[in-house]
Amino acid sequence: MTPVPGTAEPTVVLVHGAFAESASWNGVIRRLHAAGIPAIAAANPIRSLSGDAAFVSAILASLEGPIVLVGHSYGGAVISNAALDNDQVKALVFVAAFAPEEGESIGELSGRYPGSTLGDTLTTVALPDGTTDLYIRQDKYHQQFAADVAPEQAALDAVTQRPLNDTALNEGSGRPAWTSIPSWFVIPELDYNIPPQAQRFMAERAGSRETVEVPGASHAVPVSHPDTIAEIILKAVKHVQ
Repeated sequence: MTPVPGTAEPTVVLVHGAFAESASWNGVIRRLHAAGIPAIAAANPIRSLSGDAAFVSAILASLEGPIVLVGHSYGGAVISNAALDNDQVKALVFVAAFAPEEGESIGELSGRYPGSTLGDTLTTVALPDGTTDLYIRQDKYHQQFAADVAPEQAALDAVTQRPLNDTALNEGSGRPAWTSIPSWFVIPELDYNIPPQAQRFMAERAGSRETVEVPGASHAVPVSHPDTIAEIILKAVKHVQ
């Protein structure tokens, strides 16, 4: 990882979630760069919450200056853990994301409120270590994950999706950083992975500085509404400056 040393601006670190990959942030990154804000899209392993958080923490440790840490979907759980006790992280942005309390898993949170249809779309791959990887079936991906994304793009995203390991699905969170770091939330109206009601609950519990709801948006809101996501990230950046 190449650090971003000596920058006058905070560095935005973007963490994708399950069933996506780093390029899902491309539209957002273009807008951040246009605003003069440096950014790094971390390649989230999605193997275990504690391991993924340690991976992102190592990236954060390679950087100089203040950091705005952004998580999409499962990436929200990762940033909640990765930023703990890191004085460089000045703001957290949760985009259609989990913000678990200590001991909570994303599997538990996704089922706490009605509305998720994710389970019916999954296919599994058993791994040699005894764990299981979960993928969204390619023929279900567009409607389930990215209904407001162009079909051609959704078809590509279905092929390049990163699977969710069942360890990451079920592992309880450590003590979360959102209890001490200011947070912002974006909630898509038509999120079929994480029910909007669950996202509102987590945003309120975290004391969100601003919560933006995006009408008609799917779970893939960084792809379908990059302007909206960049705008709220820039608000968090402005808070840090």
